[in-house]
Amino acid sequence: MGQVSRRRFLTSLGVVGASLARGPRWAAGAPDPILAGRPLVRYPEKTDLILLTSRPAQLETPMRYFDRALTPNDAFFVRYHIYPTPASVDLGTWRLRVGGLVDRPLELSMDELMAKFPRAAVTAVAQCSGNSRGRFSPRVLGGEWGDGAMGNAEWVGARLRDILKAAGVRQGAIQVTFDGLDQPPLPTVPDFVKSLDVVRIMEDPDILVAYQMNGQALPLLNGYPARLVVPGWYATYWVKNLSDIAVVDHVFEKFWMKPAYRIPDTPCGCVEPGTAPARTVPITRMTVRSFVALPEDGARVPVGQPVTLRGIAFDGGYGIREVLVSDDRGASWQRGGLGPDLGRYSFREWSAVWVPRDAGPHRLMVRAVNGIGESQGEVPLWNPAGYLRNVIEHVDVQAG
Repeated sequence: MGQVSRRRFLTSLGVVGASLARGPRWAAGAPDPILAGRPLVRYPEKTDLILLTSRPAQLETPMRYFDRALTPNDAFFVRYHIYPTPASVDLGTWRLRVGGLVDRPLELSMDELMAKFPRAAVTAVAQCSGNSRGRFSPRVLGGEWGDGAMGNAEWVGARLRDILKAAGVRQGAIQVTFDGLDQPPLPTVPDFVKSLDVVRIMEDPDILVAYQMNGQALPLLNGYPARLVVPGWYATYWVKNLSDIAVVDHVFEKFWMKPAYRIPDTPCGCVEPGTAPARTVPITRMTVRSFVALPEDGARVPVGQPVTLRGIAFDGGYGIREVLVSDDRGASWQRGGLGPDLGRYSFREWSAVWVPRDAGPHRLMVRAVNGIGESQGEVPLWNPAGYLRNVIEHVDVQAG
């Protein structure tokens, strides 16, 4: 794992700026109104992604990459909360510090992290809590993502509970906090720090401090040299460019835990559109979702000939049991075929063959069912933060 060069990073940003100045390519010839007018940009170690904001970097994955289970590293979405973002990391001086309420504070180099703890792997989806926020009606505050603020990878690293055991968690410990190299520019800007319960960590062997992603070092914008991986939970907890872990004796409730990243304290995490919840709780487990990646929205397909539909489905850790598709606006549903099972936290590929009988517009709908019978509803649920979307999704195509 070599150092990511600051010179290379800034030079690449300059290339992006120059390409935009000459005239950008756009994310859509797209019929999708959420993405219309947004440029495609190329950041270091990344292919063309859809720009939401540049300060901080928020880059969305085009939907065509979701016809497969594993999202390529260079196409994986990017979401930072504060600017500036880390421009380089010197692996020779980087240390993962573990402190707070522990018997043996640690400062781990990458070599020590890799050598001292058993290597563990999990294939898991990282999804921004606000993925698809742009589709909420009434509209809500926050980044107006389309559907591409998600990705799936095989993550390799050390189990977080093994690291904490090595440090020796003291009696009275309640939570563990996580901080990264992205530091706020001013004292008035809250640092991005997240927390998990000690019990949650110790009971889950799949929570990792990951240093590999799909068999390679993490891209800098996806957390190099190491990031937290919390399978099944939204990526707000997946702290990137991880540098500091602290064990504390209280429930941590600074800005990015409260008031940020909260959902209504109701069974559905929702309220009546346009209203405010009486109480809130931290967002945690992901809802069931499925998407059609191919054909793309707005595509033209031949009449009377087989068209292969492809996409992915996932949930918060129960696994996908079946995927159903409809070409008659939900009046009837047919079961799609499922691809290999890469684990309960992973995207599950699905496919189906559809023959359009008539020329004209067609709507292709998809819904998934997970291992405990949860699915996607016909009507989207609403909350004021724009989280937890899991409605039946669709693409519109033209036959003929």
